[in-house]
Amino acid sequence: MFTNKLSVVPLTLALAWLSLVLAGCSSKPIDPTSSWSPNKLYAEARDEARSGAYDKAIPMFEKLEGRAAGTPLAQQAQLEKAYAQYKGGEQAQAIATLDRFIKLHPASPALDYALYLKGLVNFNDNLGLLGSISRQDLSERDQKAAKESFESFKELANRFPESRYTPDARARMGYTVNSLAQSEVHVARYYYSRGAYVAAINRAQTAIADYRDVPALEEAAYIVYKSYDALGMTQLRDDTRRIIEKTYPQSEFLSKGIKLSDKPWYKFW
Repeated sequence: MFTNKLSVVPLTLALAWLSLVLAGCSSKPIDPTSSWSPNKLYAEARDEARSGAYDKAIPMFEKLEGRAAGTPLAQQAQLEKAYAQYKGGEQAQAIATLDRFIKLHPASPALDYALYLKGLVNFNDNLGLLGSISRQDLSERDQKAAKESFESFKELANRFPESRYTPDARARMGYTVNSLAQSEVHVARYYYSRGAYVAAINRAQTAIADYRDVPALEEAAYIVYKSYDALGMTQLRDDTRRIIEKTYPQSEFLSKGIKLSDKPWYKFW
């Protein structure tokens, strides 16, 4: 009698455990897309993306990558997932997706678009709402994203000069180069405002030496001119003024005596 009672306890525990397992299985969410064809899944994912529901579109594109693996549709899903991540504010994930695409599909006919989108993601590694309100520009931020954006656009322009995306990429390269030069000018202007005139000259001259034919260089030259003037170095000041007058004959910096803090750089563009 005592032995029978002991044998009942394990059986009861086993039944309880089994019921828990079955309950867990029954509560597992059912994937409504499991019976969809790849084409239907793609169409639904695109509809979600077009409506701005990127959080719903991204997992659908991910499922499609697996179900249509090895087909052009899977490649298309990967690119559209990257775009959805970009539009959904997931810049790092979008870059990772595009890097994976570029590595896995170096001969893809959509490689030019992948390079363009990668450049665009970094280009718009966005200021966000607060940046827009404060009118912060690209040159006032960390330049890592700007440099990576430039490299992607440059690769696109070099490898695919006839691509439909290349003209816009070239235009954005011009903006990016100016922002990189202006980043140096921001620092030079800061040094000037603090009375560190030698440091201001050095930083402005770095921009002049490293970049060509961008609007930011006019202010860089003006900072050098004003710094020499503040240091009492009249010969160098006058030489710099002559260079400015020759290079920028319509310079408002000289004609209006603009203070270095008065004119945002984007007014030149």
